Amino acid sequence: MNTRTYRVALGILAGLSAAALVTGCGKAGSSGTQAAQSVSGKGCAPVAGDALVVLKDDKHLQNSDNLVPAVNAKVATKPLLTALNKVSTALDTPKLIQLNKQTDIDRVSPEKVASDFAKANNLTAGLSGGSGSITIGAADFSENKTLAYLYSTVLKAAGYSTTVRTIGNRELYEPALEKGQIQVVPEYAATLTEFLNQKDNGKNATPLASGQIDKTMSALTTIGAKHNLKFGVASAAADENAFGVTKAFADKYKITSLSEFASKCSGKATVLGGPPECPQRPYCQQGLEKTYGITFGGFKQLDAGGSRSKTALKTGTVTISLVFSSDAALAG
Repeated sequence: MNTRTYRVALGILAGLSAAALVTGCGKAGSSGTQAAQSVSGKGCAPVAGDALVVLKDDKHLQNSDNLVPAVNAKVATKPLLTALNKVSTALDTPKLIQLNKQTDIDRVSPEKVASDFAKANNLTAGLSGGSGSITIGAADFSENKTLAYLYSTVLKAAGYSTTVRTIGNRELYEPALEKGQIQVVPEYAATLTEFLNQKDNGKNATPLASGQIDKTMSALTTIGAKHNLKFGVASAAADENAFGVTKAFADKYKITSLSEFASKCSGKATVLGGPPECPQRPYCQQGLEKTYGITFGGFKQLDAGGSRSKTALKTGTVTISLVFSSDAALAG
């Protein structure tokens, strides 16, 4: 899965210095696990297992990073937006996970994955009215490339001539989108909202994105207009911060949401995994404690939803850990 180094809306990573990454968690043991002080409750010990599941964020701790087509305003015509919106409405997070499994685990090219999905879901039917050339920009990781090729497929069906360009991170492709050097990009609602917010108002700007996609899209539409951007409809599919457990754990304790986790698993035996800065970040341990009232018996330093976090869950080293909601590993 991608490292998501281009993302700024993770909350746990934005604005953190290298020194803070090292010292933010305080003194840790040689294993990287910290024991909490004066924690009451029995908690839930880790349960090893190969399959991972995400617990529902039923109190909307995380920002809503739903997929959304971002379009240069000069080309945001009805035929173009209608075509892009067919992709948005065809996707949800489970389908996105399966697309990522094909590219990241099965090693199928993003272009073929997109072509097969478009055919299976009849995405090109009924599209027309487009003309001219459209360049679609993509960030340099498989999920975003697959989305870019999906956009290309439907835009061709609508009558456009299309080119897909892998550009890299948002700092490179967003200015190009504003200037019309590229015309369309698959974007993530909350992340782009806060990218533009900080671009306009500084790194300490009051956040505009929220855990409600309607509110996030309202903020994004307003701030995007200042940057010559318009947007299609937000998809039900989202690639955002999430907290995962093993399926074996979820089945044992009959847990599907973070609220259920809080009611059954707060206490000494519960070990949280995440990047070193997690205990100090509002979308990680602090948020779980404040929003859900979860207490932990320990914290283990891992990574930001990467291989170490997934391995720690599967081997029964941690009870719950930060993951990403569309990770291919969630395909089972």
